[in-house]
Amino acid sequence: MKLFITCFGPAREITGQRQLELDVPGVTTAGALRSYLLNTWPDFRSLDVVRVAVNQAYAEDDLTINEGDELAIIPPVSGG
Repeated sequence: MKLFITCFGPAREITGQRQLELDVPGVTTAGALRSYLLNTWPDFRSLDVVRVAVNQAYAEDDLTINEGDELAIIPPVSGG
């Protein structure tokens, strides 16, 4: 499946790109994508949380991803 993923903050630094274009076999859920990212870029493990957003909403691990979905990697955020 071909996926286009926008990277924000530390995720952009880790991947070295703002926009990833990946051909990822076997990834059909947000959790599988997160696992793929952690295995491909081990530096993601240094972050407390790595969230995947699908179509502008945080995704639970069991959410199905379809080719053409708007995907983003959201690193931990803080605010007040």
